[in-house]
Amino acid sequence: MHTDLVAALDIGGTKIAGALVDGTGALLVRAQRPTPARESGETVMGAVADVLAELTASPLWGRTTAVGIGSAGPVDASAGTVSPVNVPGWRDFPLVERVRKAVGGLPVELVGDGVAMTAAEHWLGAARGYDNALCLVVSTGVGGGLVLGGKLHPGPSGNAGHIGHISVDLDGDLCPCGSRGCVERIASGPNIARRALQGGWQPGPDGDATAAAVAAAARAGHPVAIASFERAAQALAAGIAATATLVEIDIAVIGGGVAGAGEVLFAPLRRALRSYATLSFVQQLTVAPAVMGTDAGLVGAAAAATSVRPGGTAAAAALSG
Repeated sequence: MHTDLVAALDIGGTKIAGALVDGTGALLVRAQRPTPARESGETVMGAVADVLAELTASPLWGRTTAVGIGSAGPVDASAGTVSPVNVPGWRDFPLVERVRKAVGGLPVELVGDGVAMTAAEHWLGAARGYDNALCLVVSTGVGGGLVLGGKLHPGPSGNAGHIGHISVDLDGDLCPCGSRGCVERIASGPNIARRALQGGWQPGPDGDATAAAVAAAARAGHPVAIASFERAAQALAAGIAATATLVEIDIAVIGGGVAGAGEVLFAPLRRALRSYATLSFVQQLTVAPAVMGTDAGLVGAAAAATSVRPGGTAAAAALSG
């Protein structure tokens, strides 16, 4: 039984979470701070440092052999920098170097949050036992990651599998990324809600105009709400089918807030997938909801720290599960 631990950081626009993770994926010590997303880069780093200080103060810290970071993107793993869209103070911020200093020089591995979620679902979740998988996070944005040949495939910069910015509508709306007709521009929560509102759907007395409210309306039979989810499902299906055709995946796992819509999303998604994933080698593709929930980022950051690092260490053996 290995006793090595990995420190994990999950960095997003609303919270910075940290944990010490053991070889079974259990989170033994947790720390969290709100992300001061509108403040300076140094203020944001201060919140990260606070989380790390809480972890290093734990009596278990001595068993920690590496640090894994899953961050909102874009990230550049080769440069060790992050530029999260929703944290304007961080542009090419040298996060890896700063974290390495804060933890006394331990090895630090950085991946995008979609890749971290993928690592978690492959290790302990819905993609467990599959050698080739695509995992998607559908929420405010649409991110993702790939497992190929049984191994996490983050790519050189840590962003491989970023399905949200595959174009599925050649003459579609301009996406904030600069391209047109991106999956994210059609399938993200805010865009599902935007399309429903434009189509004449109106929020209830509580004024809730989120994708979750649109999902509730769709379940109640509102045609505009149903249509908005069908369009999102179609975009996701086209992106998943393109990915499956390119790299031969066996399963697509879908998490994030929008996946909480359940069959309102999954029924039209499976239907649309049958019309896009038509070649013999992609017809058997399975679609499943993610199961790791809000801890996926931390569990995945820990898994990524050990699966990505070349040569592997005792921690890799402990965490390869």
